[in-house]
Amino acid sequence: MNGRAQTDAERDSDSTLTRLQRLQTRLLHVCFRLRRGMTLGVRAAVLNDRGEVFLVRHTYTPGWQLPGGGVEVGEPMVEALARELAEEARISLSGPATLFGVYFNRTISRRDHVALYVVRDFVVDAAKTPDLEIAEARFFPLDALPQGLTPGTRRRLKEISDDKISSVEW
Repeated sequence: MNGRAQTDAERDSDSTLTRLQRLQTRLLHVCFRLRRGMTLGVRAAVLNDRGEVFLVRHTYTPGWQLPGGGVEVGEPMVEALARELAEEARISLSGPATLFGVYFNRTISRRDHVALYVVRDFVVDAAKTPDLEIAEARFFPLDALPQGLTPGTRRRLKEISDDKISSVEW
């Protein structure tokens, strides 16, 4: 155990993963551990002028999340953010993304950190269609978020709304 009790939402999220998905995730993190001492990811809260946020639902893990992914060795975080937004959302940055916070993601591993950016200046290049990684992706009103929103995503959106980081843990 890592010294922190798992919440009901985290247990529910873990229980919806298939055995194969849990194995794939574990193998992926073993590979990361061999290649890297620490993992770093980026996520984007893409907010439009209609009060909506862009969310994705992956094929390999349950729940709606902010788009993002891993930062490669030698890759600046903002470039990783732009790459992940293009891949997962078909969104391009048209202005600077604002770093909101850096979080420790203990639920993934003891080495995982996530940099959260707020993106307000962007262009939707094309509608995102389902693929091997993304099952569904679209904008949701902030006052009508989808069922299945991950606990970490819910906390981050509240922090952005309050303009205050309440925890350094994802």
